[in-house]
Amino acid sequence: MNFDTNNHSVFLLHYHLIMCIQYRNKVIDNTISNRLQEIFEYICPKYNILLEEWNHDVDHVHVLFRGQPNSEISKFINAYKSASSRMIKKEFPSIRHSLWKEMFWSQSYCLISTGGVTVDIIQQYIQSQGEKNHGK
Repeated sequence: MNFDTNNHSVFLLHYHLIMCIQYRNKVIDNTISNRLQEIFEYICPKYNILLEEWNHDVDHVHVLFRGQPNSEISKFINAYKSASSRMIKKEFPSIRHSLWKEMFWSQSYCLISTGGVTVDIIQQYIQSQGEKNHGK
């Protein structure tokens, strides 16, 4: 497993992000998805974020990305949603007819931290620490 580093820490922070179109309107095709991904990749470096995987359905996108301890994820997501909404409506004006009050993204999103092992395994590991030295 390869860890990321900065001046003072070693880390591996993966996140799974799901963003839906307002009222789950079916407006995402391959062209729209590709443009949304390009915008995501353009904004990422400003927030110390790296895109790892992208996929879409007609009404939502799934994103796997890596962050750093200083990544302001909620600010990044809000900046991305704002910029991408504005750009998509400008570059694909016909999409406006399929949106509710021209709102592209739903205000809510799902963000899940991910890792190489389950929470149960981490809990067991933490609980087992000190057993050898403390004679548990």
